[in-house]
Amino acid sequence: MANVHNFEYWQTKAAALKPDGRAWVNGEACDAVSGETFAKHSPIDNRLLTPVASCDQADADAAVAVARSVFERGDWSALAPAKRKVIMQRYADLIEANKEELALLETLDMGKPIADALTVDINGTVRCIRWCAEAIDKLYDELAPTPDNEIGMITREPSGVVAAIVPWNFPMIMASWKIGPALATGNSVILKPSEKSPLTAIRLAQLATEAGIPNGVLNVLPGYGHTVGKALALHMDVDTLVFTGSTKIAKQLMIYAGESNMKRVWTEAGGKSPNIVFADAPDLDAAAEAAASAICYNMGEVCTAGSRLLVEESIAETFMAKVREHVGKWRPGNPLDPNTNVGAIVDEQQMNQVLSYIEKGKADGGRVTSGGKRASAVENGFFIEPTVFEGVTNDMTIAQEEIFGPVLATITFKDEAEALKIANDTIYGLASAIWTGNLGKAHRMAKGIRAGSVWVNQYDGGDMTAPFGGYKQSGNGRDKSMHAFDKYTELKATWIKLD
Repeated sequence: MANVHNFEYWQTKAAALKPDGRAWVNGEACDAVSGETFAKHSPIDNRLLTPVASCDQADADAAVAVARSVFERGDWSALAPAKRKVIMQRYADLIEANKEELALLETLDMGKPIADALTVDINGTVRCIRWCAEAIDKLYDELAPTPDNEIGMITREPSGVVAAIVPWNFPMIMASWKIGPALATGNSVILKPSEKSPLTAIRLAQLATEAGIPNGVLNVLPGYGHTVGKALALHMDVDTLVFTGSTKIAKQLMIYAGESNMKRVWTEAGGKSPNIVFADAPDLDAAAEAAASAICYNMGEVCTAGSRLLVEESIAETFMAKVREHVGKWRPGNPLDPNTNVGAIVDEQQMNQVLSYIEKGKADGGRVTSGGKRASAVENGFFIEPTVFEGVTNDMTIAQEEIFGPVLATITFKDEAEALKIANDTIYGLASAIWTGNLGKAHRMAKGIRAGSVWVNQYDGGDMTAPFGGYKQSGNGRDKSMHAFDKYTELKATWIKLD
């Protein structure tokens, strides 16, 4: 770790890295049944990283059969909780031991700064797996209150075969939020990473096998959503489907579940989170710095990004000057440079989509007061300047649709009632933030906002102990905390008469 702050160190490691793009099924690396592959290019400079197995229906059938077989056999599902815990802890240790390789894969694959991949993404993944491991022998069943001649047992059993479809913006963390509680409760898992960022998922599966998780318990099928993703969603022998991604795809997956076997479907979908700053905020400088970070971090490719900044009219001019100053500190650069804080957009398609939203914002009357253009941080790479819009109204496209890029829509409000109305005027309900020094106002706003997370005088608070998920079209169910285990288990009531 002595050289992790050195640009040349990461360039040298990147040049030597040989990513594995094969699927992982039954404890082995394998090509797609069809032999088909797709080319995985790095968004940093568009260079080819590796061919990746393009899995489809045949691969889904094979992986589900393996996952079902090992589940029914009980190699993992029937293993004593204390033994599962030890193996999961070993798994977390192996992820941590291989953190440089995993961080580098993440950076090359989807363009995030190496400093973030090494600290936020690796640490978050290890923390999640460790936390879920620790919870394994602390999940108690229940006894119902009964007469003396009866016993009522309420037991939690693993769901069975879980298909987990995860997005490209935080590939490792999102995978860990799914596989952590799913494995902890004894399920078999088939992980389908985004075709835009499949490499760390494959490596995580290899490390799971090395840690001692039985063959077939954690499988990875890279490929496209319309092929292997659809196959898993329609599969008659998948018991639970968990997903993080867009609202559009979440809705389609729920339809597929209804068309097949009514499998349980849990989704964490889009967001257009309001970051609300009142004139009585205790520290406007801190609020401005957080507002910039909330839209610039991870290139704005964050489901909880503070993409709608709501500012009280009386402080708008002064406050936005502070925001623009802080946004100016977020500059696109080579993600392999540890000093870079804005990396590459995940691919050319996403970059062009974000740029089209910027043009739409201008056409609708929004004023670009910072950024707004493609950046040339690395030749052939996909970079965008963090962009601030002012003069936005909440009915504009850039205020209503999830852009998934570093584009901030600033809206002013007159009072608390209008702020709450604007905050809730969205199909989404994932996250929100309130900046105020008035305790009563903070409680009223927190209670009134229809969102799964409310942060007061900060942005993006919480840890593994707090549930995460959304209201409305931001999805259902919760990741993290003890509540996450509900998604991967069935409750059984057993009533016994004693005489």
